[in-house]
Amino acid sequence: MLHKSDLQGCAEAAMGGSAQDDSRFTVEAKFYKKLPNKKIKCYLCPRECIVGEGQRGYCGVRENRGGVYYLLVHSRVCAAHVDPVEKKPIFHYLPGSLAFSLATAGCNVSCKFCQNWDISQARPELAPAEYMPPQRIVELAKLNHCPTIAYTYNEPVIFSEFLMDVADAGHAAGLRSVVVSNGYIQEEALRTAYGKMDAVKIDLKSFSEPYYRKIVGGQLKVVLNSLVTLRKMDKWTEIVYLVVPSLNDSDSEFLGLARWIMANLGPDVPLHFTQFHPSYQMKDLSITPVQTLDRAKAIADAEGLHYVYIGNVPGHPAQNTYCPKCRRMLVERVGFTASEMLIRNDCCPFCQTPIPGIWHV
Repeated sequence: MLHKSDLQGCAEAAMGGSAQDDSRFTVEAKFYKKLPNKKIKCYLCPRECIVGEGQRGYCGVRENRGGVYYLLVHSRVCAAHVDPVEKKPIFHYLPGSLAFSLATAGCNVSCKFCQNWDISQARPELAPAEYMPPQRIVELAKLNHCPTIAYTYNEPVIFSEFLMDVADAGHAAGLRSVVVSNGYIQEEALRTAYGKMDAVKIDLKSFSEPYYRKIVGGQLKVVLNSLVTLRKMDKWTEIVYLVVPSLNDSDSEFLGLARWIMANLGPDVPLHFTQFHPSYQMKDLSITPVQTLDRAKAIADAEGLHYVYIGNVPGHPAQNTYCPKCRRMLVERVGFTASEMLIRNDCCPFCQTPIPGIWHV
């Protein structure tokens, strides 16, 4: 959606603009506490950054100005596209529909395999961006026949205030919101910000704390707590697990993951095992073998999970949705397109088994 010509003036302003230009993107942050000597403590994510005057938090998009904490990327959109909702990937949500997808700069983790590192690891003034306030986003979503606005590409946790304002504007216009997130967020902020979402996709990077520390720069336990909280909120949630060869692809990790999901979330939460492709700081690794993904799915299936998918492998039958009781195919997917959708009244039309999800606008 954002073309080079559209971005040129915004990039020039972002890299050398005036304070007035910056003010369009600046709002007071939520989820922080003022400390003595004009310091602040952020309570948005588990890092709980203590930020001095004139400094920024770890994410790079929140700045202390005179003892007041400001978000610097409100309406500062550096990527916007119209995507199939399956590309998020989220499969039990309006199959075959489109999502107006947007991102800002910044992130609160530092995944070594990030495919969007050029924006996620960038400071906002160095990332070409367009001024796109909530109402403009709603207009563009409707213009492009998107029933959903998706917050994705970088980490939406870090622009929670913007996300909430867009979601409110979207809901007022009859549009839904979906967030694609790492789940690295404190519970109060999650309940407040993601409480406005119609569906959530969480990237569960691994089922290992050492992996999270070394490869992601975060904590597994926080993400697991977020998943449990979303379950308590009755928020439709899907999980994606990127399988990285030699790092998080052991049978024991797949088994631990499947058992944890069964015990804490139940069998109906969709789990996507997706294929890794070399990127960013991990270009020395190989693509995930399909056999590894098949093995992961077999383990999760055997533990009783009802909806286990394989992603980034075009044409794989595990991209389709099947009834867990009669095993008939209910949603057929070709690439990122849902070519057939047979679910009726939220049930399998063949055996009437309820199929959880959000199937109709």
